[in-house]
Amino acid sequence: MVGAILLTSGLGLINPILLKLLIDDAIPNLDFSRLNLYVGLMIGIPVISGLIGLGQSYLNNLIGQSVMQDLRGALYEHLQRMPLRFFTETKTGEIQSRLANDVGGVQGVVTDTAASLTSNLAVAISTVIAMFIIDWRLTALSLGMLPFFMYLTYRVGRVRREISGETQKSLAELSAVTEETLSVSGILLSKTFGQQAAAVTRFVGLNRRLAGLQIRQAMVGRWFFMIVGTVFSITPAFVYWLAGWLAISGDASAPTIGDIVAFTTLQSRLFFPLGQLLNVQVEIQGALALFDRIFEYLEMDPGIVDAPDAVALDPATVRGQVRFRDVAFRYPAAAPVVAAAAAAVPDTEDVAEAAPIEAPAEEEAPAAPAQPFGIEGIDFEAAPGRLVALVGPSGSGKTTTTYLLPRLYDVDAGAIEIDGLDIRKVTLASLGSVIGFVTQETYLFHASVRDNLLYAKPEATQAELETAARAAAIHDRVMELPVGYDTIVGERGYKLSGGEKQRIAIARVLLKDPRILILDEATSALDTVSERLIQAALERLERGRTTIAIAHRLSTILRADVILVYAGGRIVERGTHAELLAAGGLYARLYHEQFESPPPEAAAGHAVRASAADIAAV
Repeated sequence: MVGAILLTSGLGLINPILLKLLIDDAIPNLDFSRLNLYVGLMIGIPVISGLIGLGQSYLNNLIGQSVMQDLRGALYEHLQRMPLRFFTETKTGEIQSRLANDVGGVQGVVTDTAASLTSNLAVAISTVIAMFIIDWRLTALSLGMLPFFMYLTYRVGRVRREISGETQKSLAELSAVTEETLSVSGILLSKTFGQQAAAVTRFVGLNRRLAGLQIRQAMVGRWFFMIVGTVFSITPAFVYWLAGWLAISGDASAPTIGDIVAFTTLQSRLFFPLGQLLNVQVEIQGALALFDRIFEYLEMDPGIVDAPDAVALDPATVRGQVRFRDVAFRYPAAAPVVAAAAAAVPDTEDVAEAAPIEAPAEEEAPAAPAQPFGIEGIDFEAAPGRLVALVGPSGSGKTTTTYLLPRLYDVDAGAIEIDGLDIRKVTLASLGSVIGFVTQETYLFHASVRDNLLYAKPEATQAELETAARAAAIHDRVMELPVGYDTIVGERGYKLSGGEKQRIAIARVLLKDPRILILDEATSALDTVSERLIQAALERLERGRTTIAIAHRLSTILRADVILVYAGGRIVERGTHAELLAAGGLYARLYHEQFESPPPEAAAGHAVRASAADIAAV
């Protein structure tokens, strides 16, 4: 491409030279053959230059788009490796804006700048050399204002960079608001609370601010380039005056008429690349603001990555023996993090600090020091073929515990092992292949039922899909849909009921066939009949697997091999259902509140004062 640029730049110098020869040689000497030669070359050279320019443009776009492709790919890949904490602290619309708007904003600069700089520099340098050869005095006059223009360009570029940064921030904010309010969940919330007018008012305000910034960005430097264009337009007049003055003064070295015509032609050829070079400087400064935002993400440390000596687990040989060894973990205490996490984490109970449990006067609440935003001293073992249930008030640390096993977060102290191997020594990809997770808030893609199921096992056959769906008690319902397994479920599965979405999610995990199964209130959205069917399916699924289940509805975990009772970020009780009932502690209280009516004398007290445990049990 550089060769093509240099070639077209060289060809561009020929026509002014031919014009000088035409005026000073062919016409005065009445040489018709030379006239035809010069005119023929003046016609042919632009055609050749145009063809070369076409190829140059293709190469320019090919290289530029390849760079943009790599930049988008690198940013998306890096975002995929960022920990869950990053996404709970950052608005989805902000992330989308960086990936789409910011990367798209630098596309023109990346695609055109390198070629534009090379081409315009080559044209400018070669043209200036040719102008000096014709007359150095006229050249000095033509370039006299250039240093001043270069200084102004630098100042304008700095302003452009600042405004570009503000514009992209405003655009990201608008994108975030759009994503939040126009998603299915957002529009449902605004309609049910009657906040459509408030949403429109907020959007209009942000949109007005963005429009103002974009106008400022577009107008930055316009006055400057107007002055530059005006000076470039009137400079030939000064050239004519100087050339005329030299000729009238009888200067032997005064330029000829052919020199003047060739010089002014070269001069007009010079002003365009000079203007482009000045403009590119301003555009680059504006693009640097976007690069700052892009590389702000690219330079973030993913935090949770594969260790240098990490090994891959073989799903075919993994037993699934899970051991938590005195594990501790704390969320950052900053308020924005908590707020963001509460909006993004499927079960927000473990992000916010649990309210203290108020025990009746005759019963001592288990001693558990408050541990806000995390867990401490978690130590238990989950063997293959056994069900370990986690229960307790909201905010006590149950979901946090399950998030540590697939390394959505890393422990601050202690260790988690699978088959005796510290999970920090296991590759993240293989760790994900042996763990199945069913969250309380089911997420389905805006795709068909089939595509949502195949997400767990892309190579699965139709028979395998149907087997998993039958086991999850959803096959018959899927067949009732308009096009069966090819029915589009809508964004986040909103075309389906909560129970149907949850059963599809369970079928998806059944299809994955993991060695370790995590169930976070996996039957919360089911009716009684469906719950019984799913419980039977889950019992079959749990055979030979390690299962860790979180439950508020204690009826779903009565058969657990061991129940861990959480409060204040710690395990305060453990045992079977019968053992915990006999102990008469927190678990017994939660159980009796769910399955037994409070005595009449206690009803008034419950009406006046509800503890955190009361609320969690409802």
